[in-house]
Amino acid sequence: MPTAGEDGANERFAWFEYPDRDFPFYDGIPASLSGRQWLIVIAAVVLGFAALVGLPSSDSIVMPLVKAILFSAIPLTALAAFAGPHWTSIFYALTWRDFGWMVVFWLLNMAVTAAVAYPLMKAGATADNAVVSAIAQKSGFDLAIFFGVTGIQLFGEEVFSILPFLALLWLLHTRFGFERKPAIVCAWVGCAIWFGAAHLPTYHWNFIQCFAVIGLARIVLLLAYLKTKNILVSFGAHLLTDWGIFVFALASAAFGGKAP
Repeated sequence: MPTAGEDGANERFAWFEYPDRDFPFYDGIPASLSGRQWLIVIAAVVLGFAALVGLPSSDSIVMPLVKAILFSAIPLTALAAFAGPHWTSIFYALTWRDFGWMVVFWLLNMAVTAAVAYPLMKAGATADNAVVSAIAQKSGFDLAIFFGVTGIQLFGEEVFSILPFLALLWLLHTRFGFERKPAIVCAWVGCAIWFGAAHLPTYHWNFIQCFAVIGLARIVLLLAYLKTKNILVSFGAHLLTDWGIFVFALASAAFGGKAP
């Protein structure tokens, strides 16, 4: 696993980051990827997303599960092809401290996005999410499958976000000569734009919602990775966010309310 090197020691957000970890790959530690290899990894990220949204759907569990798995499996396979065993550098074993940060960033994400989304919703500037609207119609086994498949898909969304973040961090730091801190900030914002753009079809090409709400949520959730360098922590915060929305939709429907 990568640790903070000399450059990292001098250019760290010391008040925020775990002191014993650094981002992998951007400075050749623990492995170095070329520009061509990063392009292939990003192409694999896009291919995984295309599999998620482009493969045909079915009423059975098989296709949704396959699509959700391919979403993360394709880009991670590409990363492993070039980074070898070091592809696991985006993972760390979870500790109780990590679980605590999952909850912190989940609550922060809910507070920040609600503050932005609520006035937009009241102004009629947001579109409904068909997945959230449909969950109230599910029960029993179908509901359990829904939560399981969406959990796998949400992990794919973290891969879809973090690999481009690392690629952009590498590009800015290695090729354009950015110092670590400005490279992180630029890659962080670029990742949020990338993530928001991917949601445009889901939210009927509502640019305000995708970039002001979804993009902002990505900025907050990526903080979990920036702090811990562990994709499992950002995934946990993301899982709590979306599953919390699903549970709220179910409870709202059960008590005669309207799903968000």
